[in-house]
Amino acid sequence: MLFNSFSFLIFFPVVTLIYFAIPHRVRYLWLLAASYYFYMSWNAKYALLLLFSTSVTYLSGLLIGAGERIENKNASRRFKKTALILSFTLNLSVLFFFKYFDFALDNLNLILGALGISLLDPAFDVLLPVGISFFTFQALSYTMDVYRKDIPVETNFFRYALFVSFFPQLVAGPIERSTNLLPQLSRRHRFDYQRAKEGLLLMIWGLFLKLVISDRVAIIVNQVYGNYTAYGGFGAAFATLMFGLQIYCDFGAYSLIAKGAARVMGFSLMDNFRQPYFSKSVAEFWRRWHISLSSWFRDYLYIPLGGNRKGKGRKYLNTLIVFFTSGLWHGASWTFVIWGGLHGIFIVLGDILRPAKAFLTDRLHISRAGVPYGLLQILITFLLVNFAWIFFRAESLDQAFGIIDQIFCHMHLSALTDGTVFTLGLAARELLIGLAALAALFVVSLLRYRDVPLDKIITRSGLLIQWPIYLLLIFVTLIFGIYGPLYSASQFIYFQF
Repeated sequence: MLFNSFSFLIFFPVVTLIYFAIPHRVRYLWLLAASYYFYMSWNAKYALLLLFSTSVTYLSGLLIGAGERIENKNASRRFKKTALILSFTLNLSVLFFFKYFDFALDNLNLILGALGISLLDPAFDVLLPVGISFFTFQALSYTMDVYRKDIPVETNFFRYALFVSFFPQLVAGPIERSTNLLPQLSRRHRFDYQRAKEGLLLMIWGLFLKLVISDRVAIIVNQVYGNYTAYGGFGAAFATLMFGLQIYCDFGAYSLIAKGAARVMGFSLMDNFRQPYFSKSVAEFWRRWHISLSSWFRDYLYIPLGGNRKGKGRKYLNTLIVFFTSGLWHGASWTFVIWGGLHGIFIVLGDILRPAKAFLTDRLHISRAGVPYGLLQILITFLLVNFAWIFFRAESLDQAFGIIDQIFCHMHLSALTDGTVFTLGLAARELLIGLAALAALFVVSLLRYRDVPLDKIITRSGLLIQWPIYLLLIFVTLIFGIYGPLYSASQFIYFQF
């Protein structure tokens, strides 16, 4: 069930109305049933995987809690660590089988073929369960949080099951922490008109980003990447920049709708994006992009590896491990691994070159606090991030290097003025609508970057200001949104992860 589908337009109001109508003591059970129905609308049998991950991490939490009561400290530590390792092993094994088995087998076959050994041929083919990476990481974070004593053991299985399966953020995040979401599931939430308005505004803005911007520029991206040799360097570069905007609006839209839907019901989810394209370095970009995942890897991989506590060399190695792993988390393909690795390399090189950059700017008497220098940093970061997006979007390494070849070896500046941009999949009218929508996104993002609480200003203004804005957003989304062939809802990009 997609957020941008008619079925969700019915599902969400019904779930919310019943949630506030029934007694508090059974509300979490209602949300649990609704969440499993939501997930099962894709493939009912894969709800068993969700239940398996939930059960394993729940029992692991109980075992870790039981280990706390063992008087012998060494025995207690061994018992808890065994429960933690068991939880990670079982969950990651399931994730590996469904997401990485074919990838591992293909690469093993390449090695065996090079050695002249007969190839392995699997006798089965599995479909990747939607959202498996998201709910697996969320469940594992609970086990680690209990192990670290950051949160008490949850003894109510059904309440814990709701934490893992909470439908607004189940299939594409944000990956919530047990310390934030789990305690909220026990609180009494009364309907709040102001909170509901803020949540609905986030949902409407999210639908605007998805339907008006993301799905529109996707037409250019799909057409050019599908036949990149026909569009030259300008077409390849323009489509790559459009993909950077597409994936931001697409994934940002899902996160906003998830946060807004949860807010209507009284729950607070973490921010997943904070104007990432205004970042002045790739390191800052990852503090603003997919925050729930980047902070997960920081807390549960980077810091346990030693973080920056063991010298520069170890810090750089840990950074590269995290980003190569992050790339692999996104997909079982070398294109994703290279995409993640590029970000790690950019961050390491940025840190290594920082003293040289400071020396150079001082010698040239360039103010690092000035606006021009800040804009230059933003531009360089934006270009580096978009270069890496080539590998994220490409369906193969050959296609990725083909796109790069077009950009650097077949770029003709005449394409800037000869109307080539109107041959990339969108007619002039559709392209202008997209550019106008991007201008609106830029203004909103700039205000938020400057900490202007735009949503609160709108929802707390008078009715003569509020409702024209609501109606304008709804009207623009309905009239100018891209709904796909026969008005079928377009899937969100991050559903494939």
